[in-house]
Amino acid sequence: MPQDSPHSHWFAAHVLPHEPMLRAWLRSRFPSGLELDDVVQEAFLRVLRAHARGRLDSPKAFLFATARNLALDRIRHRHVAPSAPLVDAEGWDVLYDADDVAETVARNQELELLTEAIQSLPDRCRQVFTLRKVYGLSQSDIARRLGISEHTVSAQLTIGVQKCTQFMAKYRRERSSP
Repeated sequence: MPQDSPHSHWFAAHVLPHEPMLRAWLRSRFPSGLELDDVVQEAFLRVLRAHARGRLDSPKAFLFATARNLALDRIRHRHVAPSAPLVDAEGWDVLYDADDVAETVARNQELELLTEAIQSLPDRCRQVFTLRKVYGLSQSDIARRLGISEHTVSAQLTIGVQKCTQFMAKYRRERSSP
């Protein structure tokens, strides 16, 4: 990507300012053995790719969700792919963990779908929803931060939950119909 491209300006304005907060957030939630630089760089790359494919309404939320998913994938990979080869037959009990792998894949797909659902919300609703559900701010903190009433925060959260539920239900219906 050329340094003077529109993507580099967009990245510098909408993504890069969140790097310190992202690193602090990852450090507080994941073990110290996590290759933090790799996760951050891969998240940046995925955000840029998503931006190149179309407009990202909330690059910060997408960045944090992507970094979280990457960190979880790396941690899971460490547990799934042992560093030492299995030598004896006791390793065959790994076959019974197949349900865990399927559940992990399904959970990752659900998280990606939820991220899409959140991205589809109207701007104010997405802001409120993200501040409450992703960052865990209280309704009064959100109201103060955004300069709106707590009643508006509550209403936007209700709308956000309903729209995300509808989005996911529609996806499931489309996937299950022949």
